[in-house]
Amino acid sequence: MSRSDGVTDVRQGELVSSYNAAAWLVDRHVNEGRGYNVAVQCRDTATTYLELQRELWRAQRLLEHLEVNTGDRVALVLQDDLAFPSFFLGAQRSGAVPIPLSTMLTGTDLGSIIADCEAEVLVISSTFETAIDGILDRAPRIRDVVITGEQDLALATQRSAGDGFPQGGLRLHAWSEATDRAEMPIAPTNMESPAFWLYSSGTTGLPKGVMHVHGNLPATVDTYATDILQITENDRFLSIAKLFFAYGLGNSLTFPFAVGATAILEPAPPTPRGIAELINSERATLFFASPGFVAALLDAELEPSLFESVRATVTAGESLPANVQTRFADLTGKPVLDGIGSTELLHIFISNSLTEQQPGTSGRIVPGYQAELRDDQDHVITEPDVAGYLHVRGPSAAIGYWQRDEATAAAFRDGWVRTGDVYTRSTDDCWTFLGRNNDMIKAGGIWVSPAEVESVLIEHPDVLEAAVVGARDEHGLETAVAFVLAASGSTPDTAELEQHCRDRMAAFKRPRRIIVVDELPKTATGKIKRFLLRDALAEYA
Repeated sequence: MSRSDGVTDVRQGELVSSYNAAAWLVDRHVNEGRGYNVAVQCRDTATTYLELQRELWRAQRLLEHLEVNTGDRVALVLQDDLAFPSFFLGAQRSGAVPIPLSTMLTGTDLGSIIADCEAEVLVISSTFETAIDGILDRAPRIRDVVITGEQDLALATQRSAGDGFPQGGLRLHAWSEATDRAEMPIAPTNMESPAFWLYSSGTTGLPKGVMHVHGNLPATVDTYATDILQITENDRFLSIAKLFFAYGLGNSLTFPFAVGATAILEPAPPTPRGIAELINSERATLFFASPGFVAALLDAELEPSLFESVRATVTAGESLPANVQTRFADLTGKPVLDGIGSTELLHIFISNSLTEQQPGTSGRIVPGYQAELRDDQDHVITEPDVAGYLHVRGPSAAIGYWQRDEATAAAFRDGWVRTGDVYTRSTDDCWTFLGRNNDMIKAGGIWVSPAEVESVLIEHPDVLEAAVVGARDEHGLETAVAFVLAASGSTPDTAELEQHCRDRMAAFKRPRRIIVVDELPKTATGKIKRFLLRDALAEYA
């Protein structure tokens, strides 16, 4: 993809002395005559690129007022509406580092992550106002909170500095009061300058801050979006994955903004009927979902006519079962492209294509990336149909994890990213997912740490021990199942344990089944044999 600002194709490995991803994604369209194209359609409000540029300036002005400097982190807990691209790109345009965080987490979980990234400014949608106290309790460095949404002025007025929060001196700001849209300068960044972080879960402990640079965003466009999706400015993008995900960020921001197309944003949680009707009413051409949501759409028995505008459906986040792929392709009459991506590589790097879909597989390597399989001794596997650990390298790879030297050294090796997935490669270079080389669970396309769920379960007085494993539901999709061992003299009630989990963790983390057992299988050293628990699941069906 050529660029009028002098930036060459990222796959060529060439860098320029000056480059800012936000300017490329927004200002370029204004400068080249596409300013009146609709950039964001959010419910009844259409925002052009010209108007979006002024929203970026507005965010820059406010961040400047809050004394946010080059390289400073800005935590974002925002729903999918115009405020997200305004602050995400506005911060980048000023040289700051926005950090979008999951709106599905609790306030205390968010606070721990914000403390880790050392952000001093928080931008949060009024929808998540109840999380603020938990955030501030864990992240005392926060000195400014910007509230966005219809109630932002009322909330800012109600919560005066030092009143109702753990520490004094906190400053509250209503986004609606920041009205200065005067032009702001573009920071002197380059392709290798820090641009944004995304937090990725680990097997234990706090999620890791995955650090991306300005050049990583156009790299996903030059590879997957251009070669696989063949995007144009006439496309209308609709994604189930929210913008705080790496997957959703590409779907609803990087890809549409790269070509002057339209992102269709919906702040509310998705429902099958609601999304199908939104696709139909907004005439979405590219639809992005998780395999689990595709299965839910099939279960809803929707009319095929609702999908007439869609030229392709893309799935990622977990492996798409072959029968789900074929059924949805039959329903829509259009290609369904499953693929694999990661937070570390920002978007999809192995994928099916518009012209070739092989159900049950992840497809082929996306042009611009390289992939290989390695064995337990880290030797490259050259024979086909032999399982190995997937390693990938390409132009969108992160530069490492924030303050996690050991984790960075383990995952990023000599330009290769160790994904943690186990794959096979066929003789015709088609890649098939087999599982993961750790105990992480991907429920609904989101990583879940068994250790985290287990720690919540054992807080209950009736539970002595707990072990959480991944299982497949009737659609072949992964869910979390918990095995619990009763405390002495106790008889755990599964309904009570379910409520216990509901009160203490995000919905996507909760086990979908809780099974009370007499013992947990262990090794001689006391480690739980999770594979035996997975094997035993059939007994409890």
